[in-house]
Amino acid sequence: MEDYPLSGNLLLDRLVGAKIVWAQHSERDRVLEQVFQDAWQAGKRPYMIPYGGSNPTGASAYVYAVRELIMQDMKPDWIVFPSSSGGTQTGLVLGAKLFNPTSQILGISVDEPQDELRKHVAELGNETADLLDVAVNFKLDDILVNDDYLGGGYGVVGQPETEAIRLFARHEGLLLDPVYTGRAAAGLIDLIRKGFFSQNDLVLFWHTGGTPALFADRYNNII
Repeated sequence: MEDYPLSGNLLLDRLVGAKIVWAQHSERDRVLEQVFQDAWQAGKRPYMIPYGGSNPTGASAYVYAVRELIMQDMKPDWIVFPSSSGGTQTGLVLGAKLFNPTSQILGISVDEPQDELRKHVAELGNETADLLDVAVNFKLDDILVNDDYLGGGYGVVGQPETEAIRLFARHEGLLLDPVYTGRAAAGLIDLIRKGFFSQNDLVLFWHTGGTPALFADRYNNII
């Protein structure tokens, strides 16, 4: 994969001097562990960040992000965002539980089945609560996930994602990425059209980043 086009996130990786190690999806965890061990044996002291940064430490950041949101006197009825590896959703549901229990936290899955993602978020939520030493215990019913917008699969852009990216750019000046925020925004738009939210609801779309992917060559002729 050395000749893979340098654009989007790959271009940034090269710019900052990152060493890229390619792996098949089924081998991802094994290769990550092997690279970590090789670096350790070579005398380096790496810090292993799991897929999506989705561990109690990573999720804790979003717990405090919710606290910061509330400190800005923003108390939405709904927070909608892309959910995949579960770290973002874990932090948001725990943050809402601690700082604004009336907020509903709705993850739009970009690649995972609803039941699997809910189970993972509930488990990670309890682990994160233990890390922060707070008395919270999540059950499956506490986790809201919508998996109606998986489209053609992970990273496959369809008409809904294209529409969402264009609408946000042209009307709000916000740049969404094709894989995560674009898919979640497409889900949000569809839910609004279907009347899922009340007209009195304050709905916050949480932009989780990833904008460089918008400029990847593979999406040039789609978006």
